Amino acid sequence: MASDTCTLTKAQHSAVQGACQQLAPSWPLDQMIAVSPYWPMRHERIEQVSARLSALAGISMLMPESDYFDWYRRGLISPQALRTALAESGLGLNVDELIQTIEQSGEKLPWQSLSALLDEHRARHKMAWRDEIIHQISQFCAAHFQQAQPMLHREHSKAQPDLYAHWLVVSQRDRGLSIVLDEPDLHRYFKQLPDDPNALIAEALSTFGVQDEQVELYAHALLLDIGGWGAWVAYLRWQGELNGEPHDQMLDLLAIRMAWELVLWRYQQAHFPTFFTTLEHSWKQSLGRLQNLPTQHQTQQKPLWVWARAAELSYQQQLHYALSSPVNTPAHPIQCQAAFCIDVRSEIYRRALEAQSDGVQTMGFAGFFGLPLSYQPQQADVNRPQCPGLLLPSLVATHAQSDKHGAASLNAQARWQGFSKSATASFSMVESAGWLDTFKLLKKAFFASEQAHPVDKLANSQDWSLTQNGEELSAQQKAELAAGVLHAMGFEQFAPTVLLVGHGSHSTNNLQEAGLGCGACGGQSGEVNVKVLAWLLNDKAVRTELQALGVEIPEQTRFIAALHNTTTDHLRCYGEQPGTEIMSWLQSATAAAQKERAAKLDEQLADADREALDQALIARSLDWSQTRPEWGLANNAAFIVAPRSWTRGIDLQGRSFLHDYQWQHDPDFKVLETIMTAPMLVTHWINMQYNASTTDNLHFGSGNKVLHNAVGGNIGVFEGNGGDLRTGLAMQSLHNGHDWMHQMQRLSVYLAAPKSAIKEITARHDVVKQLIDNEWLYVFQWQETGEISRFYQQRWWPVSAAQISQDEEQKIVQCL
Repeated sequence: MASDTCTLTKAQHSAVQGACQQLAPSWPLDQMIAVSPYWPMRHERIEQVSARLSALAGISMLMPESDYFDWYRRGLISPQALRTALAESGLGLNVDELIQTIEQSGEKLPWQSLSALLDEHRARHKMAWRDEIIHQISQFCAAHFQQAQPMLHREHSKAQPDLYAHWLVVSQRDRGLSIVLDEPDLHRYFKQLPDDPNALIAEALSTFGVQDEQVELYAHALLLDIGGWGAWVAYLRWQGELNGEPHDQMLDLLAIRMAWELVLWRYQQAHFPTFFTTLEHSWKQSLGRLQNLPTQHQTQQKPLWVWARAAELSYQQQLHYALSSPVNTPAHPIQCQAAFCIDVRSEIYRRALEAQSDGVQTMGFAGFFGLPLSYQPQQADVNRPQCPGLLLPSLVATHAQSDKHGAASLNAQARWQGFSKSATASFSMVESAGWLDTFKLLKKAFFASEQAHPVDKLANSQDWSLTQNGEELSAQQKAELAAGVLHAMGFEQFAPTVLLVGHGSHSTNNLQEAGLGCGACGGQSGEVNVKVLAWLLNDKAVRTELQALGVEIPEQTRFIAALHNTTTDHLRCYGEQPGTEIMSWLQSATAAAQKERAAKLDEQLADADREALDQALIARSLDWSQTRPEWGLANNAAFIVAPRSWTRGIDLQGRSFLHDYQWQHDPDFKVLETIMTAPMLVTHWINMQYNASTTDNLHFGSGNKVLHNAVGGNIGVFEGNGGDLRTGLAMQSLHNGHDWMHQMQRLSVYLAAPKSAIKEITARHDVVKQLIDNEWLYVFQWQETGEISRFYQQRWWPVSAAQISQDEEQKIVQCL
């Protein structure tokens, strides 16, 4: 074993730490939420990040030029938007020259690591070095992070060994590496590696001649090679920081990846000295190009960003037209209020429900309904968050009455599920289950029925317990919690019936099912949140305390918990049921929402009658071979923060998150600040996850859903049996086999609030300022008169529509 002689200099350590902070987290399967994979790089302009990722790993943040040309032909990019985007770019090109520049630019290749350079000379009958390295690291990480199985060689290390130390022990004992790779004695070179990851990195940087100014880019490039596991390590780091227990293993992961490069270098040097001279020369050339490559990629990508901006402008111009004359609906007695999650899928159902009667008022609020809680069935070994990943649950919701039999059953199911999803159980599980499992498979295939999540089976209690730090909340504390929620939701009056509508999805044989659930509820359905809130607001003691806080809820008002199934558009009410008329409205709204979605799901459903369509959608949700049960949040494009009366009656095509807000009732703008620093960030994450999974599914998506295999129970998925851990969305969630169902564009945020308040809040929060000024999203101020202005670089810019002549439009068509 080599002695640990090399140490990182201060400059090197800083650069390495900078690279280790560049990867975004990815949540486990049972809590799958949308995350922007670019989140740690938001402090840079989006074009710079795009160029950097393209240069280091061949990652694309843009669509191919052919897609943009096709969008123009189909009218998704308007001529006037293209002209505006071209004028903004400063390229000094006309449309002819723009198209010619793109067509002649050619592909800009990414930087090559040492293993990539070696693959150019690798014998065809041998596995590529880079592929095998990723596979070996990935298989090790799956074993290391496996929650249900013992660690490899655990007995030779402490209870939870550091990632690098554990890998080194395993690698130094694995003689099979030489056999698998057909490289005699390769395994011996792992014994020369230092015990300390910092020493390993220092030794590698010295050996490879990496200069201080190159270190961060070099380290970042290697981490992107194993970005899936990097995202998991980033998640563990995120959770540790949330819980005040920081533990960062990213440097260990980098050391493992860099160790493979060092082993290959020494192996080639010792076994192939003549070839090594050529390799060393190629490596020096590759390393010399590293610093300038991002700038070169940024120059090449600039024309494509013009097309991307034109696509966004085209959508914005259409939306601005629709919003330019807000609808002033006359006042009607409100019979029913329904508060929905801001999820884009709710927009279609809300519009359908409002069409049933002027006595219906719908509202939009974040799906966790302001309750930062975790849910723990009594006497069950399960505790799951029911709030956004940005937050740490501060409350625990349990049932006032325990169900020992149900809890025991749940624990048994949880243990069986953990076993069935473990990495080594694929065949042993079938043998253990025997004929019993065969009957279960046949039952699923021919007698499919809806299967509730085992945890949710215990959530039917009408009585709840809310605790904080182990102490039961008093009636006054509950009232303060409820008052804050009601104020944030914008309740001015209360109808006799108030529906609190969470949402969830139902599909079968879908490892990413949680990704179709509510992101605000940590990838769960909103069922627990609405049940707890309804219980809270119906409690007489809480209502009495609310009066002292200035909140008067009429005695006849009843809050009813409900759940919107986004796969079937059914809306289920729990406990006390609404009246006959309201139930009729809900049924009609379901039929209308189903009809609107049907054509996008399956063209054959477009002309189906009401009953046939309903049955077909139910069947899709139960079909374990169905890879596209619903489209989730595909094609999301806008976040509108305004009174619902301003958008009521406008068809927003299921592309907008709708959050109710009236600034006149928010004198200190604390609610607006919360919206801009929480829901706005969550919707940005959703938008960027869909964008990234679309533009580069290889790096930021999860490939073919049919090939998914669970890793470590709930850590994530492999596509097939190996390769890197896959993050993001499967292709089946984005593409229907013929066309993209999500159009890549940055989120457009519309805030119905004073300009001064928006500017002051932005100035107080660096994250918000970075997203706006580095063009990760657009922020517009929307006035009741219909006037819209864009906020950018701490200035207000009027929104105007540029014009283009028919001759110019025809010329563009001919060019394309």
